[in-house]
Amino acid sequence: MSNCFILLAAGKGKRFKSKNLKQFINYKNKPLFIHSIDKALRSKLFKEVVLVTNNKIKFKNKKIKIIKGGKERYQSSQRALEFIKNKKFKNVFIHDAARPNFSINLLKNLKKHLRNNKAVVPYINTDNSTKYINKNKIVNLKRENVLLTQTPQCFNFKALYKLSKSNKTLVTDEATLFLNNDKDVKFIKGEETNLKITKKSDLNTSTIKTFYGIGFDIHRLIKNKKLYLGGIKIPFHSGLKGHSDGDVILHSIIDALLGSLRKKDIGTLYPNNKNKFKNIRSIKMLNPIISDLDNNNCFINNLDINLICERPKVSKYRNKIINSLSKLMNIDKRIINLKGKTVEKLGLIGKENAIACEVIVSINKYE
Repeated sequence: MSNCFILLAAGKGKRFKSKNLKQFINYKNKPLFIHSIDKALRSKLFKEVVLVTNNKIKFKNKKIKIIKGGKERYQSSQRALEFIKNKKFKNVFIHDAARPNFSINLLKNLKKHLRNNKAVVPYINTDNSTKYINKNKIVNLKRENVLLTQTPQCFNFKALYKLSKSNKTLVTDEATLFLNNDKDVKFIKGEETNLKITKKSDLNTSTIKTFYGIGFDIHRLIKNKKLYLGGIKIPFHSGLKGHSDGDVILHSIIDALLGSLRKKDIGTLYPNNKNKFKNIRSIKMLNPIISDLDNNNCFINNLDINLICERPKVSKYRNKIINSLSKLMNIDKRIINLKGKTVEKLGLIGKENAIACEVIVSINKYE
């Protein structure tokens, strides 16, 4: 896996006309640039991801390296190539943060063509009649001969580094370096959905459908077991009885997400008569559901949780649980709401013999 993914996110985005930098605005419930990092990591094609930015950002994932960008795009690219020059990468993929909608299949297709080429660039054609100004004369172009190039673009590292290092002029992409030096470039069909976010109006080009799901779970409390709620251990005299760790919050979230995707229920995926799921952490049960959301171009829009118990007091652990869910689900903690409800000492829950949870989630599907 001698591939490196470079994400250029140091631009000023003047045409976006916003006080906030374009690459960091919220898009499909995530900062715009995060979509590209997530896909690069999920593809499992890259040993390292290099984020080029002039903003202060931190990641716990050791695969992600952050470096300072240049004034122009090509200078940011040069800095990234210089940063990895001694890391023995065979191939490098360079991508613009303003294109969040490429697919992992495109990454794999680019890599396949890179086996026999030193430069591979995706493109799409245009449906518009195309003109060109040449010496004050406007001429028609054959639109089938017009290639609208995209990123990610991928290259043999040594070949690109050599061309980039000697370049002193403004270029808008790395393919230009090869073409300007009469080097071969393999152009492959890109994706119509891989559009560049340039203006604010580009944020609203996707058709959005909203779906809802409801989840509920309840477990008895038993002595000598750890209590897990929302993926974290809570100090308490008892834990929740179950085939897994009994985390009622995560179980309810899983069921709610499955409902929004119309994919049955948690018991269908993780039957309690299967030994392989015995004592499984609920975090591991949640991970495939989050991946399923991503693969279906769905994003969580709102998560509302009722934790029903006498004790422990939700107010004491609310922030910790919300922070845990935010990290586990890769969503902004501001779209998570956690409420504590008691049952006025009634029944199993009122006698502190059980804890229940109910969840309503809404998801947006972008088409």
